Amino acid sequence: MRKIIVISMISLDGVLQAPGGEQEDPSGGFKYGGWSASYGDETFGKIMMEELKQTDYLLGRKTFDIWESYWPHHADFWPGINEGSKYILSQSRDKTDWKNTVFLKSAADIKKLKNTDGADVQVWGSSELIHLLLKHDLVDELRIKTYPIILGEGKRLFDNGSFPAAFTLTESHVTSKGVIIANYRRDGEIVTGNIEV
Repeated sequence: MRKIIVISMISLDGVLQAPGGEQEDPSGGFKYGGWSASYGDETFGKIMMEELKQTDYLLGRKTFDIWESYWPHHADFWPGINEGSKYILSQSRDKTDWKNTVFLKSAADIKKLKNTDGADVQVWGSSELIHLLLKHDLVDELRIKTYPIILGEGKRLFDNGSFPAAFTLTESHVTSKGVIIANYRRDGEIVTGNIEV
């Protein structure tokens, strides 16, 4: 069985939209594209290079549209994205020239993918897809990089439709520029109780 791993850069208020560049995703009039650009350091770079090693990928259609025109021409930086299998959740597309790409139609298709043998599957960007995965309890790991800024608008990592679930912190780092890098593994159900004074 494959693991589904959500990798996300977010602001303190949970925004994940367009961290990498001004024109990455200006939908909804979002004006802070590229908000993560000034926060890199050696620790961040080492962790990112580990995450860029070849695996398989699950993307929403909008993220795929953005990446399809860029990454096939930048294999020098991220060869894994071209060589790994890319699974795209889309109701409107079913073909592309980008090699190793398969289109899926539903959460049921993702469940079937998860139950096959193969590489772990990373999810990048793709806020609507992440919401769907969280709703159906399909996320095995969250790798979240939280930046010390509040954006006040934009697409967010979490919505109100997530399946209640507990996670365990498996790794954490704080960079010299204040980015909190935290990896969480799915770990059973939520345990409730009362705090005694």
